[in-house]
Amino acid sequence: MTAPMTSVIVADDQPVVRRAFAAILDAQPDLTVAGTAADGAQAVRLAQAVRPDVALMDIRMPEMDGIEAVRRIVADLPTRPIMITTFDLDDYVYDALAAGAAGFLLKDVTAASLVEAVRIVGRGDALLAPKVTRRLIAEFARQRRRVPRPPDGPPLTPRETDVLTLIARGMSNAEIATELVVSEHTVKTHVARLLAKLGLRDRTQAVVHAYETGLVRAGTDRAWE
Repeated sequence: MTAPMTSVIVADDQPVVRRAFAAILDAQPDLTVAGTAADGAQAVRLAQAVRPDVALMDIRMPEMDGIEAVRRIVADLPTRPIMITTFDLDDYVYDALAAGAAGFLLKDVTAASLVEAVRIVGRGDALLAPKVTRRLIAEFARQRRRVPRPPDGPPLTPRETDVLTLIARGMSNAEIATELVVSEHTVKTHVARLLAKLGLRDRTQAVVHAYETGLVRAGTDRAWE
């Protein structure tokens, strides 16, 4: 059976980066680039027109930055954004997570990693496994120094709370299953239920929720090292 195509848009104000990423992705048999944009406003209009599965978005762009563009895109579409960051320079990564980003890539990402990232996000997962993403989440959550807010929605069961805590530590479903000595199918069921209870789009927003409610504190667990 032929694998379903994943449609992508690429938004970056640097023409060389934009064209390079688009060419790499469009060369894959299971990926198709539905268009490119030079700023956030263009990206929003393009996403609304072509309804891509994935949006590869630079954080810093003219007219409208990537964070606001992501916020507008995910408000109306099931599109899943991946943010492009320079890591040391971008101060808005946590805001991008809260806006609905499904993960991050560094601008010096290899072609293979770029393709794999789009495939991962395209099938509904979040880019939480790479160490750089875990460090980004931890660092920017630490910088925010937020006062924990009460959780929204119905209360989670003790096991759902365990699963959410492990998601926030960057664990995959398979790793959580091993940690809790349950099947991976059971973990998937818990994840689906806790996301529904909390009104969250995906695992990335679950991480944000875990920090904002004080369930997990950045820099306090070895999983982040």
